[in-house]
This record gives sequence, C-alpha cells and structure tokens, in this order.
Amino acid sequence: MPKWKRLDFLLTYNKVLFKRDLLAGITLFIMLIPQGMAYAMVAGLPAVMGLYAATVPLFIYAIFASSKHLSIGPTAITSLLVFSGVSTIEAPGAESYISLVLLLALMVGMIQLLLGLSKLGFIVKFIPHSVMNGYTSAAAITIGLSQIKHVFGIEIGNHLQIHLILIEIIQEIKEINIITFVIGVISIISLVVMKKAAPKLPSALLIVIISIAFVSSLNLDQNGVKIVGSVPGGFPQFLFPSISTELIQLLLPMAITIALLGFMESLAIGKVVAKKEKYKINPNQELVALGLSNIIGSWFQSFPVNGSFSRTAVNHQSGGATQITSVITGFLVILTLLFFTSSFYYLPNAVLAAIILVAVYKLVDIKELKHLFQVKRFEGWIWITTFLVTLFIGIQWGIIIGAIFTLFLLVNKSSHPSIVQMGYVKNEKTFRNVERYPEAITSDEVLILRVDSSLHFANISYIEEKIRYYLKKYKKVKWLIIDMSGVNDVDTISIDTLEDLIEFCDNKKITVLFASMKGSIRDTVDKAKWNGKYTEQSNHLTLEQLLKSKGINIEKPDVANPHVLDYQI
Repeated sequence: MPKWKRLDFLLTYNKVLFKRDLLAGITLFIMLIPQGMAYAMVAGLPAVMGLYAATVPLFIYAIFASSKHLSIGPTAITSLLVFSGVSTIEAPGAESYISLVLLLALMVGMIQLLLGLSKLGFIVKFIPHSVMNGYTSAAAITIGLSQIKHVFGIEIGNHLQIHLILIEIIQEIKEINIITFVIGVISIISLVVMKKAAPKLPSALLIVIISIAFVSSLNLDQNGVKIVGSVPGGFPQFLFPSISTELIQLLLPMAITIALLGFMESLAIGKVVAKKEKYKINPNQELVALGLSNIIGSWFQSFPVNGSFSRTAVNHQSGGATQITSVITGFLVILTLLFFTSSFYYLPNAVLAAIILVAVYKLVDIKELKHLFQVKRFEGWIWITTFLVTLFIGIQWGIIIGAIFTLFLLVNKSSHPSIVQMGYVKNEKTFRNVERYPEAITSDEVLILRVDSSLHFANISYIEEKIRYYLKKYKKVKWLIIDMSGVNDVDTISIDTLEDLIEFCDNKKITVLFASMKGSIRDTVDKAKWNGKYTEQSNHLTLEQLLKSKGINIEKPDVANPHVLDYQI
C-alpha cells in the first residue's frame, strides 16, 4: 500500500472541528435518507438498499480518502447505470437481480482499487469533457422519464431508450391514477418552491414526512397509491456476492463504465472544494478509497457508490471540515435502520420520484452545448452525438460511442492538418498566413508554405496532395519553401514522400527548401542520409535567414505591384 496520509488530521482534531462536522453530518443525513431510497428505486432495488449504501461505504471512504469534504453514497447516474447493466440480464425484483447488483459493486470496487494501486488514475483524462457532459445530460433526461410512471401511477416496461419510454407512457396514460398524480405534482412544485424560497430547509425530508402522514391518515394506499411498504430494519447483513466467470464477463463492460465515471464525478467535485479550501487531492488515493468502499460495501448489500455533487456542496456549505462528517452521517443512517425503518411504510413512490426529478433536471446542461458550439464546433458535435446515442440507443452505449466518435474526429482532423501559404507583412516585419492577412506580400516565383502538424503515415498523403495543388495553382514557381516550425516529428513514410516531392520538383526546375527544421527532425532525416543526398534541403535556417541567404530582398516590393516581392536571386 502506498504511503498515503490518511488519518493524520486526527492529531489536530478538536471540539471546534467536531461541532462543524456534527452540523454538516446531520444536514447530510437529512438529505441522504430520501435521496438514498429514491436512487435505490432508480437502480431497480428495494428502497432499503439505498440506506445500506449509505452506511459501510461511508466509514471505509472516511478512513482512506484524501478529500476532506467529498460525500459519497448513491447517486442518480450511477443508479441508472446499475439498472441498465443488470436489467438486461435479470428482471428487477428477483433475488438474483440483487445478487448481480452486489457482484457489480464488487467488480466496480476491484477495478477502482487496481487502477489506484497501479497509479493509473490519469486514464480518465481520455474521456473528453464534451462526452461526459453530453452523456450526463442525456442520462438525466432518461432518469427523469423513467420516474414519470411513478408520478402517473402507471406500469411501463423497464426501457432505457427515451422513445420506447415515451411510447409506453402515451399508451398507458389512460390508466393514470389521479391521486398519485396529484401527490407527485404537488411534491415537485413544493420541492422547487422550497429550494428557491428557503434553500436551507430540508425540503425533501419535510415532503417525505408530510406525504407519509397524509397517505397513512387517509388510507390512500387502498385507493391505488403505491407506497414503499415494509422496509426491513437492522444493520445490513454480511452477504458475499455469488461469483461466476460467465456473470463477470456479462457485467464487465458496465463495471468499467461505472468505475471510471464514478471516479470522474467524484474527482471533479472533490477538486472544486479542495481548491476552495486550499488542499490537494491525490487521484490514485481517491481510487483506492472508492474501490475499498465499493468492495467492502458489496459485502453488506450496498450497490455501487461514488461522490455526489449536490451532497458534497451541501457538506461544504454546512461547514464540514473533515471526513468525520461521513462517519456521523453513516452512524445516523445506521440508527435509522435499527429503529425507524417502519416509519417509511406509507411513503408514496410518487414522492421518491419527485425527489429524483427535481434532483436531476439541473444535470441537463444546454448552456454547455451552446458554449461548445460557440468556442469549438468540433466539441459541440461530440456532445450531440453522445447525447443522442445515450437517449435513443441506450445509456450503456453513450460513453463508448461518444469516445469512439471523438477518436474518429481526432484521427480525421489529424489526417487533414493545416497547410497555409505565407506572405511578408511589412508593418509587422514577419511572415503570416495570407488568408488572415490579405495585405501580405507574395511572389509568383517563390511559394512559401507552413505545415502545422507532425508528419506521419495518416496525413502525409494529404500534405503531398495539398503541396501539389499549390504548385499547380502557381505555375511560375521556381522556389518552394516549406516552413517546418510547426513540425515536431516525422516518420519513415513521410521522409520517403518528401524525397519523392523533391525529385518531382527537381524535374520541373523547382528548388525545394526547408526552413526552421527542428533538431529532432534533422536527426531523423540525417539517419535517412539527407546530409549526403540533400545538403541544401537539410539546413536549419529560419525563414528570414533562408530568404536572405538566397538573396531575396523582403524589404523592397515591386513598385508596379506592391504585393509581389522583388526577388534578386
């Protein structure tokens, strides 16, 4: 185990810090009880498992984490991923479904632990922000629509594609339970209004308490209002997941997805708070902490957990100072499991659905889409592709196809690098892209091109094509000068292509020269014997030095045509 600092803060822990942690812990507990039960419902699990996921994992994370403020537990996106991964193998509600979920949690933890111990936390950087944001936005919509059935009091299939969900909702709308619908709508409106009018109030818990009292006093469960029902009491029993090679193979893709996304979400919010509080987070230590939380949590009937944006923000705002906050929250949840689970019997499913709907709608980030298109259309299209795939093909495919599409666009972009014609801008006394600087001085006899990319097998054909296009366009060219200042690497096939180009131009009485060739490039071409074959081409002069060495006067344009250089070669 790497030598990480874990519980060093206890050496300086005092009453002041404990008071801050106690207040934050109670606040998180009030928030986590309804959220945990609601997210268990999203995962297709009994509501009590949302409470199980808020016990043991919190204690384990508090011991091993580097973040002082990150609040872990059930989250909306992870819960939906659990449902999407396991419901394709087994129907929710069955004992085997729960067993598969626990195996999934174990696998997620093992992947995170191995990545952390191997110091491979950096791999999450390969999932672009545009993919993550588009995926999260689409998943939020899917989560929201999947809960509409509880607000309407209707039965629909366990679909993860938005169009299938909408079709079934429309088909079953005539079966709507009016009382359930009223409870759901009033809950949603109340949550939104209370959050705006009194953000410090535990609005979700208040709605839960009021709805339980309302349903139980009027016996609304006998009028078709679906309730949580019996919630088992007591500390979660030790239950090691059933393991088989076949099940591991089936669950592995989703386990990898949850492990990476859960870590990314945790690290993102953890870093934001750590920056405000002026301390640093160790990504690999966070992976180990999350991994152990999920592994040991799976032994106590917890589904996969990770850091929560909303609860971490509340923890910080409430004054939480250390991970003792998580310990206090977990302890209070255990007390609830031991003594108060019977209180949730009359809790309407519509209220839990309302809590989910209000929690996830902010995850739909259309502003970010507009920003991406405004700054970089390339990333905007990645967002849209990921978003649409997640919505219409399936949540389990969103990240994969989004990442593949990103790779495709990057390869396409890399294979079509920028090649620009250069001209002399007298006012600035330097060479610029003639498309950006129309006043730049050029010549019919000397063609200056700048390549803004390393040269490799995927783009050298395009570069050669582009150079030949310019030579066709300017038929009087006697000198072709290629500015290599933007080239950092060159491979063998590219060297061969450049040699063919030199010979092609030589046959047409055109001299090819290379300016600003970097040392690493010169070393490579020298290994190809350029220092013997092409002594004139393999110099390393700058563009200005090269032109001067050839007797090109860049200061005196032709009086008759001020945009043509007077070359005295």
